[in-house]
Amino acid sequence: MIAWDVWLLFLGFAVPMVFSPGPGNTLLATAGARFGVGGTVPFWTGFESANVALCLLYGLGLGRALQGHPEFEFALRWGGIVYLVYLGWSFIRSAVPVAEPEAANPATLSFADGLLAVVLNPKIHSTIAVMFSQFLDPAGSTAAQVGQFTLAFLLVGIACHFPWIYGGKVILGRFRSPGALRVQGIVFGACMLLVAAYLALS
Repeated sequence: MIAWDVWLLFLGFAVPMVFSPGPGNTLLATAGARFGVGGTVPFWTGFESANVALCLLYGLGLGRALQGHPEFEFALRWGGIVYLVYLGWSFIRSAVPVAEPEAANPATLSFADGLLAVVLNPKIHSTIAVMFSQFLDPAGSTAAQVGQFTLAFLLVGIACHFPWIYGGKVILGRFRSPGALRVQGIVFGACMLLVAAYLALS
């Protein structure tokens, strides 16, 4: 059984890390604004599923296996940058002239997009790796602890990601005219490109 003081420390670590701005939460807010809460569910489900998968992998030893392999971090970083550029360009391309019918029904982000958004996000990898390095007790059952922390991380993720999705819907979702959607596509696409540029230069 994990002690209550450890749970408090875990929440003090996980909530700020999950809720803070970053590429993932930017995508969730963008999806909420563009597709609404219901239309974002496939992307969100993929996002949280990938978080669970990474928790299980890192908690059960992937982090130790990857130590001393900087090429993995390099590939992850540049894979994420390329994916953000792809998403940015997709949003910009969705900002078609209002006379074109596709503007009314932009393609939604899929379950697979949610998986990729997490798998190619170095911030999430480092958050999960640090989480298990700090909170796993070597004297306890690794599998039981990993299961509990993974479930807790999933619940924190759902609680912290919903405000980003709903906030995007409330703040920007009211602007549904073809012209407003065109501006949103350009702005969201530019934001993705700026995040990619920041990651490339940092």
